Amino acid sequence: MDEAQTSRGTGIQPGSSSPRSPFLSVFPKVALPMFLALSDQSIIATALPVIAGSLGAVEQMSLVVIGYLIAATVAAPVYGRLGDTFGRRQLLLVALSIFMGSAILCTFAVNLYMLVAGRVLQGVGGGGLMALSQALLGETVAPRDRARYQGYFATIGVTSNGLGPVLGGILTEQFGWRSIFIFTLPLCLLAFYMIWRLPKRPVSAAVPKFDYMGLFLFGSFVVSMLFLLQLVQQFDFSLWPQILVLLGVAATSFLLLISVEHRRPLPLIPVDLFRDASIWRANAMAACHGGILISLLTFVPIYLRVVHEASASETGLLIVPMTVGIGIGSMITGQIVSRTGRTAVMPSWGLLLVVIGLVTIAFFAPRFRPIELSGSLGLMALFLGTVMSVVQVTVQIAAGGAKLGAAAAAVQYSRSLGAALGTALVAAVLFATLAATDPQAGQLFRQVLQHGTEVLDALPPERSAAIQAEFSQSFRAAFLAIAAIAATATVVVWTLPLRRI
Repeated sequence: MDEAQTSRGTGIQPGSSSPRSPFLSVFPKVALPMFLALSDQSIIATALPVIAGSLGAVEQMSLVVIGYLIAATVAAPVYGRLGDTFGRRQLLLVALSIFMGSAILCTFAVNLYMLVAGRVLQGVGGGGLMALSQALLGETVAPRDRARYQGYFATIGVTSNGLGPVLGGILTEQFGWRSIFIFTLPLCLLAFYMIWRLPKRPVSAAVPKFDYMGLFLFGSFVVSMLFLLQLVQQFDFSLWPQILVLLGVAATSFLLLISVEHRRPLPLIPVDLFRDASIWRANAMAACHGGILISLLTFVPIYLRVVHEASASETGLLIVPMTVGIGIGSMITGQIVSRTGRTAVMPSWGLLLVVIGLVTIAFFAPRFRPIELSGSLGLMALFLGTVMSVVQVTVQIAAGGAKLGAAAAAVQYSRSLGAALGTALVAAVLFATLAATDPQAGQLFRQVLQHGTEVLDALPPERSAAIQAEFSQSFRAAFLAIAAIAATATVVVWTLPLRRI
C-alpha cells in the first residue's frame, strides 16, 4: 500500500504533525463552498412568495427548489466518482464555475421556466459543492474524529442558515429577488481562489469508462417521479393516463437501474454499498431529513405570507430559529458522538420529538402568533439537527476508506433525492387539498401571494372566513405530510445496526 493510500485509509496526511493540521489546511478553504451550498437553500426560501407573485404559476413554484435538487441529485454521484479519479480539488473548481455562471442566468430570468433552467444549472454546480467538500474533509481526518469535524461543518450550517433567510429577506425587500443571485457572485470568486490554493494530490492516470447508462436511468427515475407528483397535485382525474405512464417509466427506470448498476465494475451509484444495513438505513435517514427540511423551507414562508401577511424581511427573521436550530443541533450531536462514540441514540429520540412537534404545529398553527410559530419551529429544528452528523459518520465508517468518495456522494444524492421527492409530495398534498375542498380557493391563493390578504377583504365576511379556514386546512395537511416523513425516519433510525463507533 503506498503512502497516498495509507493517508486515505487512516485519515492522516503524509507529513502531518498534529491532529489539527488537516483542519488548519483544508477546513478554512472548503468552508466557503459549503456556505454557498447551504445558504443557497435558505436564502431563496424567503423570496419564494415574491417570486410567485412576480412570475406567477404558484403551483409550479416548488420547481424553483426541486429543479435545483434534481440536478444536484444527478450530479452528486458523478462528482463523487470523477473526484476519486481526477482529484476532488479540480472537480470542486469546475463545480464553483458552473455555480457562478448559473447565478448570472437566474439573475436575468424573465419567466418561471428560465428561472427553473438556471436553478437546474445551479444544481449541477451545487451538487458537487457538498459532496466534494465532505469527501475532502473525510480523506484527511481520522475516523473517530470525523464526528467532531462534522460539528465544525455544522458551524458553517448555523452561519449560513442564520444569515441566509435574513439576507434573502432584506435583499428581496430592498432590491428585488434577483439581487439574491447577484450576492453569490463575489463569494464564488473568493471560494474559487481559496480552493485553487489547496495542494494538488496524486490522482489516477487511468480514465475510467463512464457509466452513462446509469446516469440516464437514474435521471429518468428522478425526473419521472417528480413530474408524476406535479400531476398528482393538480387533483385532475383526466390526467390519470399521463400519471400511469409516468408511474410506469419511474418503476421501469428504477428496476433497470438496480440491474445495470449491480453489474458495472465502476457504477455511477454503488448499489452494492446498500447491501450493508447500516448504510442503506443511514441513507434513508438522509433522504427523510432532506424531505423534511426542504419542505419546511419551501412552504413555511408561503404559509407566513398567505396566513399572516408577513413581508419578505419579516419572513426571513421568523424562519431564522428554524434554520439556526438545525445547525446547533448538528453541532451538539457531533461533539457528543466524538466524545462518547454513541451515534444512533441522538436521532432516535430527536426524530421522535420532531414528529410530535410537527403534529402539534399542524393542529395548533392557526392559533399561534407568528413569533410563537417561529419559536415552535426552532425547537423542533433543534432535534432535527441530530440526524446528518450521525448519517455522515455511520456511512463513512461502514463504507471504509476505499469507498469514501462514493459513500459521501451516496449520502448527498440520497438527501437531495429525498428533498426533491418530499417537497413534491408535500406540494401535491397542499394543492390537492385546496383543489378538493374548493376550486376557487386555489385561485384566491395565487392572488393572495401576489397582492396580500386584502384580496380576501373584498369578499363577504362569511366567504372570507371560509377561505381562510380552507387555507389553514390545506397547510395542516401539508404539515401532517411532513410529520409522516419524520415518522418514517424515526422507524429507520430505531433499527440502525451501527449504534456506536
